[in-house]
Amino acid sequence: MKITETKYIQNSMPNELKHVIIKTLDFYPDLADVTIEFRFNENIRKSVMQAQPKFTTMFGRRKKRTYLINISRCFTLKGVTMPIEDLPEDVLIGWIGHELGHISDYLNRSNWSMILFGIGYLTSKSFIISAERVADTYAVDHGLGDYILATKDFILHQAGMPEAYIEKIKRLYLPPEEIMYLMENKSVAD
Repeated sequence: MKITETKYIQNSMPNELKHVIIKTLDFYPDLADVTIEFRFNENIRKSVMQAQPKFTTMFGRRKKRTYLINISRCFTLKGVTMPIEDLPEDVLIGWIGHELGHISDYLNRSNWSMILFGIGYLTSKSFIISAERVADTYAVDHGLGDYILATKDFILHQAGMPEAYIEKIKRLYLPPEEIMYLMENKSVAD
């Protein structure tokens, strides 16, 4: 069932990415009542997108939390800087779908668990690996496996990223073979 744009009225999103964000949100009907602010951010370090709870909503009830997905305004592809919305749509859907996977994970965490999550993410590489793999798994479970694969292929083989960044991606995120395994097992379970 496709969810209409009006279902996402509580979410703010840049006009340049609105159609891609809505298309991705349609894979996550369980997030329909969750407030998510999608916004361009010029100061994201070491990544293209980040999902996090909005700090000011961390001290209330879990159901009332607002989440942020920060998106780099520009992307450098093979040395040429371009607006992020110029990336292929399937790559953007995979990237946004991964970030929505983080939010799905956050929904089940208490405020205290979210604080511990933040500390773990800042201090432990093994924690980061676990968190990123959980986000990929949520995305695959929501039917975004092909998009996650497209994003990984783009990063690893097409974008002309620095070798250090490619190695970081290989180290922290599920490899394509594991994503395909999850996809095969999901289709058997469905």
